[in-house]
Order: sequence, then structure tokens, then C-alpha cells
Amino acid sequence: MALASKGVSLDVIGSNEVDSPELHVAPKLKFLNLQGDLRQDVGLAKRLLRLLIFYARLIHYVSIAKPKIFHILWNNKLQFFDRVFLMLYYKLRGKKIAFTAHNVNAARRDSNDSTLNRLTLKIQYRLADHIFVHTDRMRRELLEHFGVRERSVTVIPFGINNAVANTALTPAEAKQRLGLRTTDKAILFFGAIRRYKGVEYLVAAHERLLTTSAGYRLIIAGEPKKGAQNYLGRIQQTIRRAGHPEHVIQKFEYIPDDETELYFKAADVLVLPYTHVFQSGVLFLAYSFGLPVIATRIGSFGEDILEGRTGFLCEPCDPADLARAIEAYFASDLFKTLDRRRPEIRDYASERHSWDLIGEMTLHVYTKLLTGNPS
Repeated sequence: MALASKGVSLDVIGSNEVDSPELHVAPKLKFLNLQGDLRQDVGLAKRLLRLLIFYARLIHYVSIAKPKIFHILWNNKLQFFDRVFLMLYYKLRGKKIAFTAHNVNAARRDSNDSTLNRLTLKIQYRLADHIFVHTDRMRRELLEHFGVRERSVTVIPFGINNAVANTALTPAEAKQRLGLRTTDKAILFFGAIRRYKGVEYLVAAHERLLTTSAGYRLIIAGEPKKGAQNYLGRIQQTIRRAGHPEHVIQKFEYIPDDETELYFKAADVLVLPYTHVFQSGVLFLAYSFGLPVIATRIGSFGEDILEGRTGFLCEPCDPADLARAIEAYFASDLFKTLDRRRPEIRDYASERHSWDLIGEMTLHVYTKLLTGNPS
């Protein structure tokens, strides 16, 4: 929408999941629902047919598409096909390719990297005319591990998810709806459940905190991703064995946008106990609600969190240090004056991560691609 407001004409390819009314009213924007229904509660044959139909539609679109720049935000289901054959097809059709690498090598993060994965990633990165990343560390990894030219990479801020509702619901009302008392110290973990998220360390830290005060409450809200079922099972078993399951709200399912507000307003702090990450959109979602964040010293968290002003930092894979950081937060002026500090946190995020700024930077790259100016 920010690009459209700057006069850029866009075709946006998506599915039912991302379709929304505003995508059909912007004069410069055409939404093409080539993917349709992506629900997973259907049989394998239907999912396979659905995927083949989508690729057929996509290939046909490319053959008649007028846009000169293709900006890929995510690869599709067949990663290797997208990285090599689709990229070659786009190039053969004379398209300039921009690519947003949300993770430079997600397989390495998830401990299932391979030679084939790295090779196809390198092919995609080399075929792309320009790559967007969200941190300087990601830029360095592209340059050092995949041989991408420095002038072909741009670091852009991670935009705040503004599709999430933010109503007149108050923190006190949100706590009440979740069965919490206003005096409870509510700690939130939010987002997809994956191994690298370090949820087990947060559960262990919470148990340590309960030995000093019974007022701590842990909220875990998020959907376990494919392959994480056993990991989730161990977390649930740990919660049961600790003997304080009533102190943990377990919402292990996808949280839609219209319910997200409830959790961020009921919480007193968001905790990101990740063991490996470059950056997290959940952090900026918390900031958009004026919610402080405690995170591990990895990725760009140290740059995005101002200690004592927007949150605190701790060491990764260390429940004792995480418990220390949580205690330090609840003893700090940041927590004691949270009602007054929330607008400051929101302003800090909007200044650094506004879509207007991201749109301006993206448009600048598009212009360079069209004019052939590398500078």
C-alpha cells in the first residue's frame, strides 16, 4: 500500500490468506489470487492438484505479465524449483528480479542444511538482480557465504504488522478475559513454535521465578510448525512435571489477527528466548502495542532493544540469566511507569520501521533496476 501511494503500479500475487478489502480499492494495485485456498485439512491428492494448478497459473501469468520487475517475497512450496527453474524462466522473460531474503539460510537455522540447499540458494541469490535483507549481519552472510555483490544488497527495516486490530480494549480487560488478575506479572511468548525459538528455556526460567513469587504467569500462544510436534510435547511434559500448570496459559494453535491484540494487551512483557535468529517481526508487533521486550543477545536484538527503555537482554540458552532479566524488568522504572512509557515505545518503532520509509527505500531500488544505474 505504501508503494501504491507513491505511484507504483503493482500486481500482487497471493492466496485467500492474504486477500483483504484494501487490496481491491487502491487504484494502482491489482490483487491476483492465483493460489486460492491453502487450507491443510484436505487430502494429499487435493493439495498436490492445488499446487500444480497454482504453478500453471503462475507460469501463464509470467508469459503475459506487463510488470518489468518481479519482487519475490517468499518462495513457494517447491523451494528448489522456485530457486532455479522459476528464476531462470523469469530471466528468460526479460524480468528484473528483486528478492526479499527473510532468512538467508533457514535450513542452517533449523539444523537441516545440505549441499543441495546451499547450491540452490546460491543460484537464486546470483540470479536475483537485487536482494533485500533486514539486518547488516544478513547482508554480510550473503556477501561472505554466497558471493553476492555488495551493491546488489539493501538493508531495509522490518515493517510493523499493521493488519492486527488495536481496539479500545484495555490491559486490565485483556487480563480479565484470559483469567488473569490485574496484579499478575504476565509474561508472553507469541508466535510459531519451532526449536530455535527456545521456549523450553523460558519455561525453565518461569519455574525459577515461581520459587521467588507466585505472581508470575506465563502465556504461550502460537501454532507448532511441521516437525515441531515432539518438541512441543517435551515442553508440555516439562510444564506438567514442574507442578504449576495453572500458572501457564497454553494456547498451542494459530492465533488470527483479530485475536492477537488480546495477548499483547494482557501481557506485561514479551519474551523472545530464541537460540538463533537474525530478527523477529514479533518484536516490532509488541512495540506497536507499546509492550517492552526481553530477548536473547543474538541477531539484531541488541540493536533493536534499548535496555531500560524498550526492554532488556539476556544470554541465550540460559534459564538463570533469562529469569534474572525478567526480575530486573519487573523491578525497573520501565515496568513501574509502563502506562506512560507505552507511547514512547510505539513512537520509537514507528520512526524506525514505518512502511512509508520502507516503501521509499524499495522504490529507490526499483528505479535503479529500471534505469540500470548500480549506484
